[in-house]
This record gives sequence, C-alpha cells and structure tokens, in this order.
Amino acid sequence: MKAQVRLFALAKQLARQEAIDVDLPDKPTVADLREAIAAQHPALAHLVRHAMFAIDTEFANDAKTIPPSAEIACIPPVSGG
Repeated sequence: MKAQVRLFALAKQLARQEAIDVDLPDKPTVADLREAIAAQHPALAHLVRHAMFAIDTEFANDAKTIPPSAEIACIPPVSGG
C-alpha cells in the first residue's frame, strides 16, 4: 500500500517538502508507518520515533491500523515556554 503523509513544523523542514509518499505493507499499523518512514526517508528517522500521528483527523497510537486512502499527518513534538 502506498500512503501520503502530510508533514508539519520540523518534519516539513527536514524533508524539505509538505508531504512524503511511503510504501507500507498490507494492513499497516502506525508502528509500521514509523518504521517505513525511517527506512525510506532517513532525514526523518530520529524525529518519527517521537512524533504523533493523526489518521483521518484523530490521533492514533502505534497499534492503530491505517485504512487505505486514509489522511495521515505527522506532527512532531513541540517545545517552548
């Protein structure tokens, strides 16, 4: 399955684009997505370990299955005061 992942903040800066395409196995989970992004987009490898993912506008844990044609967003951790 091929998925498009929208990027925000630092993820967008590191990838130098607003979205990336990722090849995923059949019936992928968010954990599979993290692994695939790290392998296919090395500039994002460290960041995706700590990022939140939203699947169709809802935050998802690593066990969440990603349906075909889902809208996926990668939201990196934020710091500040």
